[in-house]
Amino acid sequence: MGQGKAERSPLEPPDGVDLVLEFVNTHADAGGRVERFGDAGALARWLSENDFPVEDEQVTPADAAAARELRDALVTLLLAHSRDETLDAGAVRLAEGHVRQVATRHPLVPVIRADGASLLPQQTGVPGVFGSVLATVTLLAQSGAWTRLKACRNQPCHFGFFDRTRNGSAVYCGSACGSQVSMRAYRQRKKAQAG
Repeated sequence: MGQGKAERSPLEPPDGVDLVLEFVNTHADAGGRVERFGDAGALARWLSENDFPVEDEQVTPADAAAARELRDALVTLLLAHSRDETLDAGAVRLAEGHVRQVATRHPLVPVIRADGASLLPQQTGVPGVFGSVLATVTLLAQSGAWTRLKACRNQPCHFGFFDRTRNGSAVYCGSACGSQVSMRAYRQRKKAQAG
């Protein structure tokens, strides 16, 4: 046997998953998470916390709005991975179209090396961050891991997570969300029986 890179288990998140999840898990929810892209200052703080070298004065309200739009489109695609029954095909097509538009505004450059290849954003600043997220999504898709990134089907949550189940069947970010959905369904059945 040759000495090469150790094979990674398909149940282990590959490189880049953290970046995508950090980006998509910036929305507010009923569980207490706050909007991380609410304005230019909030986006600048998120960029700093995630080691993106962008000066505060370079971040604009338009950048925050663009970050929210890209994030929301990606969450829709992750909900599609979770087979969310409340999601219609039109919403998925709109999200795919939006991501495609963002990709045309933030082009990537292939960097070819003897030991592999990667995609790097052509731009710097906030546009470079969007390019980095899209480059990572592309590499995850090529590796087969993209569909294991999902958004929790629990309506108030929609937290992004990496599905570590062997058969790729997880649809909730954790047991608490699964329990909430089960309890809501139980209450609805009881209410319907009583009515």
